[in-house]
Amino acid sequence: MATEQPNLKYIKELSGNDRAFEQKFLGIVKGEFPVEKQHYIDCLGRKDFIATAEIVHKLKHKLNILGLENGYRVAVAYEEELKYGSHKLKDDFLKILNVIENYILTV
Repeated sequence: MATEQPNLKYIKELSGNDRAFEQKFLGIVKGEFPVEKQHYIDCLGRKDFIATAEIVHKLKHKLNILGLENGYRVAVAYEEELKYGSHKLKDDFLKILNVIENYILTV
């Protein structure tokens, strides 16, 4: 099964073809994402599942913004399982984050 790839479709639709807005919006995502990803890794490493669920909640919106519909669904399920002290979806979620990280380095 192929890995779902991020895209800028939502950002382009939101911008109404305003290239400056697109760049500013993308700049915010590029600035926030690495910090949020590291915070996620730190919280998970401490087994602070409530804090991890909170950061997954924040990150899932970026998945949606970048057109990752399946990734968003994984994040929703993962956020819920973390609230109950489970982290079975951690590897799947980390793969999604790595795909985003690689993508934002290229746009």
